[in-house]
This record gives sequence, structure tokens and C-alpha cells, in this order.
Amino acid sequence: MTMSKQSKHLVQILLPLVTGNGTGVQKDLFEDLLQELTDRFGGATSFKQSPGQGHWDSGKQIEKDGVALIEVVTNGLDEDYFRKLKTRLEKELSQDEIMIRALPVTQF
Repeated sequence: MTMSKQSKHLVQILLPLVTGNGTGVQKDLFEDLLQELTDRFGGATSFKQSPGQGHWDSGKQIEKDGVALIEVVTNGLDEDYFRKLKTRLEKELSQDEIMIRALPVTQF
């Protein structure tokens, strides 16, 4: 497990609203992930009620996808956990890639 010193990070997980197989992502997946993050880090926030719109070039055409955002603030950054979570979500949601990014937090 790779942990940085007790620096805070905002971890953002961007999730599709539709799986790679064309089915809608079940509400339970979002709720279970929020609970997992809350249990592990003490809290999490979901922005799925007003989803964003993602566009990307697949090499053949411009793809469009509705996306939800889940955020969690961590003390230290458990990179191993988030790499495993990324792999798990990609498999569960039939996605080539799930974006998980971490930004340093300066708290005032």
C-alpha cells in the first residue's frame, strides 16, 4: 500500500450512467460505492442527480456519455486501493477506462 504523508487529496471518480453493454448503471452500484468510500475514508459525495456530459474521440467517431461524479477527501493517498477500485469498476461497468483522479487539497 502506497501512502503519502498525511497530505489531503480530493479524489474524483467519474462514472458512466450507462455500461459498455448499453444497460443503465443500477442505483445500487452508486449507493454501494458511496458506502464503501464512507466506511474507508469517513465520507463521500455523489453528484449523479445532474449528470455531466462526456465526449471523446474513439478513433472512429465522437462518443458521448452521461457521467456521474463521486468525490472523497482523503488523508494520505492510498494509490493501491484506487488502482484496484479502477480495475474493478472498469470490469463491473464494461468500460475501457474509468477516470479516477486525485488533486491536492489546501484547506482553509
